[in-house]
Amino acid sequence: MHIPVLLKETIEYLDIKEKGNYVDCTLNGGGHTKEILKRTNGKVLGIEIDKEIFDKVNKQERLIAVNDSYINLKKIVEENNFNNIQGILIDAGMSSYHIDESKRGFSFQKDEPLLMNYTGELTAKEIVNTYSVKDLERILKEYGEEKFARKIAEQIIKNRPIETTSQLVEIIRKGIHREGNIHFATRTFQALRIEANQELENLKIVLPQALEVLGKGGRLVVITFHSLEDRIIKNFFKSRIEEVELLTKKPILPDEGEIKSNPRARSAKLRAIKKL
Repeated sequence: MHIPVLLKETIEYLDIKEKGNYVDCTLNGGGHTKEILKRTNGKVLGIEIDKEIFDKVNKQERLIAVNDSYINLKKIVEENNFNNIQGILIDAGMSSYHIDESKRGFSFQKDEPLLMNYTGELTAKEIVNTYSVKDLERILKEYGEEKFARKIAEQIIKNRPIETTSQLVEIIRKGIHREGNIHFATRTFQALRIEANQELENLKIVLPQALEVLGKGGRLVVITFHSLEDRIIKNFFKSRIEEVELLTKKPILPDEGEIKSNPRARSAKLRAIKKL
């Protein structure tokens, strides 16, 4: 089950108005949206890229649910004639559904097809079986911050073709000579997922659109789960400092209680701005 992360803090920083409209760019299980709708008489435009997750969403009253990518935010807003937007939420984290239920290779703890994609386009299987050693090393370094990137890339090339997550985990094991605090496959799986879904580029595409469609005095709240995403958000907010008020000088982190009840929240960071 997907538990909405930093829910209390999200609601606080959105500063929900009684007649405001809100956009949830990553609808997922609808947890954040449900709380927003409790506090406003307006509507929520909820966007969800993954068709499997979208089909499970409770299509409640005052929710306009759209199965699309948030990189098309401005177009989606215009097509739905969605105005008076007082708040936008982007939760950039991967859904628990992808780890627990999707069977698309997001988890290194299960034997599944090596897909890792939210839509039907580029897959992790295609990446590991067709990319050059140089390109594999690059994405493992850039997106996974993996210090054994070269050795893992060489092992991938040597052991092609690779079909499943279990195969890949054993190949990563050969490229890493020691284990740290996190599972040795974590960084490689993160890097492949980011590459397959163009997650960082998509964040860069949606942010200026979010600021553009947001009403005056409206708020943009973004939740990220690793340093690469957080850096993009931080730099974007700083680059628009004449147009926005920074509501969070430093990222807001989950408290001990939330981490204890939902360990997947431990790396979450929330940043927020107000449009001037």
